[in-house]
Amino acid sequence: MFESLAAKPADAILKLIAEHNNDTREEKVDLGVGVYRDADGNTPILSSVKAAEHWLVDSQASKAYLGSRGDAVFCDAIERLVFGDEANSDERLATVQSPGGSGALRVAAELILRANPKARMWVSDPTWNNHVPLLGEAGVGLVAYPYYDTDSNSIRFDAMLDALSKAVPGDLLLLHGCCHNPTGMDLTREQWLAVADVVVERQLIPFIDFAYQGFAVGMDADAFGARLMYERVPEMVVTHSCSKNFGLYRDRVGALTFVAGDEDTAKRVDSQALSVVRTMYSLPPDHGAAVVSRILADDGLRAQWEAEVADMRSRLKGMRSLLVSTLAEAAPGHDFSHIGRTTGMFCYLGISPEQVARIKAERGVYMVDSGRINVCGITEGNVRYLTESIASIL
Repeated sequence: MFESLAAKPADAILKLIAEHNNDTREEKVDLGVGVYRDADGNTPILSSVKAAEHWLVDSQASKAYLGSRGDAVFCDAIERLVFGDEANSDERLATVQSPGGSGALRVAAELILRANPKARMWVSDPTWNNHVPLLGEAGVGLVAYPYYDTDSNSIRFDAMLDALSKAVPGDLLLLHGCCHNPTGMDLTREQWLAVADVVVERQLIPFIDFAYQGFAVGMDADAFGARLMYERVPEMVVTHSCSKNFGLYRDRVGALTFVAGDEDTAKRVDSQALSVVRTMYSLPPDHGAAVVSRILADDGLRAQWEAEVADMRSRLKGMRSLLVSTLAEAAPGHDFSHIGRTTGMFCYLGISPEQVARIKAERGVYMVDSGRINVCGITEGNVRYLTESIASIL
């Protein structure tokens, strides 16, 4: 049976990590890996997470299954985090815990196809590279809308609105809640309002992928787009990840929320979501969700966690500013100011695939072919070498 299978190409990011690890040069820089790193290059366990884990060890009395929904307290907490404190009283909401944001995306795709086997979703060009396999390979029809101009390093907003004006009622619109991956360029509040007008006018269904809440401006500010859509549309989908803002990468913690037109529809959607989960992976893991539940329920731990997220956000902003200023010295005449206007972990550096290959071969600086970089890979110790390397291939 298996002789008929062809080999799949290696994942680009995992391949890049392996190449970096095998590079024996003393000076090398990894800007490809998709996890948060501190100034020492580590992906730390947050102190608030450690405290919650100690509490769980001392107090948790069972490892019995939770059920297909997962941790109901966690689901309620995520609803409040995304939509505000009044969310739990809204009977239109149906939320299930998922194995990370990726699991939420796949469950959402399966349920969307149950509702409409010919479903079509508009996706930004570019978007996170895993959106296509998670959604498209499940069977959802994907249509690209213009988003980023690589020449001006800005959002192609007029072209985006023009494309969306051709969407038909019932089409889904995938939007990044904040910290757009891979570009780092987010819609302004005015642009969110304009997109919401199009969504309402065209009767589209917003699909908000929310992987970086807290990494752009702040918890509530980053939820502006999701909350705006929630106020204005009868139906929407939100996928949420706790990998970045809680640092729970390997624990696979996420959530999927459906907003339905009324309570009865929400109950039917909820039953279908639980059915998809049961037939896909049956039950989600508990530990990470229990950690999040504890942190969000305890005032002291929540304050500690939000302070830690603020520190991570500050580091990302600081490294952006440092990169821009150091590049201005190393490569005068070249404009990299767009980097300072981006948010989150990622942005486009603004170099060609050929230059990406050169900087890897000649200087040991690793990034994906598009020139997307993880700002977390920049430190005060390597920024000078990095900017000299960039200048050498311009």
